[in-house]
Amino acid sequence: MKSTYNQSRVSYKGQNLAKKGNFTSEWQTIEHAFAYLARADKLPHRTEGEKVLLDNIPTCTKQVLDLGTGNGRTLALVKMKYPDIEGVALDFSEPMLQQARKRFSNDSQVKVVKHDFSLPLPASELGFFDAVVSSLAIHHLPHPRKRELYKEIFGLLNPNGVFCNLEHVSSPTMNLHLKFLSATGLTLQTEDPSNKLLDVEIQLMWLREIGFVDVDCYWKWLEIALLVGFKPEN
Repeated sequence: MKSTYNQSRVSYKGQNLAKKGNFTSEWQTIEHAFAYLARADKLPHRTEGEKVLLDNIPTCTKQVLDLGTGNGRTLALVKMKYPDIEGVALDFSEPMLQQARKRFSNDSQVKVVKHDFSLPLPASELGFFDAVVSSLAIHHLPHPRKRELYKEIFGLLNPNGVFCNLEHVSSPTMNLHLKFLSATGLTLQTEDPSNKLLDVEIQLMWLREIGFVDVDCYWKWLEIALLVGFKPEN
């Protein structure tokens, strides 16, 4: 059982590891988007990971990009700590974007952008950022696209900028995966079929290979992990 689980969820050879799914259409439905938000809001220990994420955003930060913003929760937390920052909230799910627009309707410093990040980021339109954050979003991408996205994020960061990814990652064993499902009120039958989970170690390796420094898993609870890396000054 352990070997089968690792091969199907964890190992990466750059080939056909991601579960196929209609990634685009399902996120355009209110039912799927709202069901996901409801599960995410009840995720145990999430606020602990969010606190560590906030602690790693430099006080000099002026521009923040939130990838897969959903209802804007993560960017809103960043702005609670740093009210004067300018933010870009990016997502492609229209039901999610409606929630984000509502949240930031009175904040002229936040721009809500519709873009499918399974496609290359529109770098020339987005500009550069002191911090890029993401929460429980990138794990929906196929593994090769995850790595490409990390490279694009590196290109969007200013020197000394930080990438903070509070992410759903794979467990090393089926027993730990079942433990996570039990703790979150899910089963193998009811877990999100759009998940394409990958282990922490491979993602940290990618970040280092791309050029990030001080890369580490700064916080973790079962399958929820905070992956952080900084763009060097030179």
